[in-house]
Amino acid sequence: MSIQKTGSAEWQGSLKEGKGTVSTQSGSLKDNPYGFKHRFEGEPGTNPEELIGAAHAACYSMALSMILGEANLEAESIKTKATVTLDQDASGFSISRIHIDTTARIPGADTSTFEECANKAKEGCPVSKLFNADITLDAKLEN
Repeated sequence: MSIQKTGSAEWQGSLKEGKGTVSTQSGSLKDNPYGFKHRFEGEPGTNPEELIGAAHAACYSMALSMILGEANLEAESIKTKATVTLDQDASGFSISRIHIDTTARIPGADTSTFEECANKAKEGCPVSKLFNADITLDAKLEN
């Protein structure tokens, strides 16, 4: 099975003064602005790292839900945040780290089983597999 989804971007101008828009096939993002000021100076709008973080958090949450199901558990809620670190060195910019923070409420789950499932989700999430970055995880089970 193969599934394809499309994201698109448009850009005009120089790196620092230019501007762009980003859209998704589904239309959930449509012509959202992005640019240097959004990425590096805190101006409202989006940026690639933020979009990668959102995609990783969403993918991880779905992977965790699937793995919990394989353990005969069902989450009441899973809340995930992925923090993407963009570093610069002599060779340029790279995404060096992604830290996943997840908190889940899972009736009947014990901490050991939850942590095992959380780590399997981190390793098995398709977006995790995409990166050549250090991916870390803090997983908390709520009562």
